Amino acid sequence: MEKDMVPYQPILSEIKELVLAGRTSAYRAANSAIILTYWNIGKRIVEQEQRGFERAEYGKGLIPALAQELTQEFGKGFSERNLRNCRKFYQYFPDAEVWNACVP
Repeated sequence: MEKDMVPYQPILSEIKELVLAGRTSAYRAANSAIILTYWNIGKRIVEQEQRGFERAEYGKGLIPALAQELTQEFGKGFSERNLRNCRKFYQYFPDAEVWNACVP
C-alpha cells in the first residue's frame, strides 16, 4: 500500500455498513408495502363478499375465481389459501393503524 493512500480497512468497513444499512432499509420498505397490499386485498374481499353484513351469504365463489385469475397473471402467490389469509388478516386487524403499529 502506498503512503499517500487512505487506510483501506476503515473505509471498507464503512462502505460495508452503508451497504447493509441500505439493504435493511430496502427490505423493510418492501415488507411494509407487501403487508399493506395484502391487507388491502383482504379488505376488498371482505367488502365484496359481505357488503356490510356480519357474514357473507353470497360471494362464495369469489375467492376461487380471484385466485384463478390472479395466479394466471401474477403467479402462485395468489392461491385460494393466500387470499383467505389476506381476508383473515383484514378481519383480525380491520384498523390499518393497529397492524401498522405492529409491523416494525
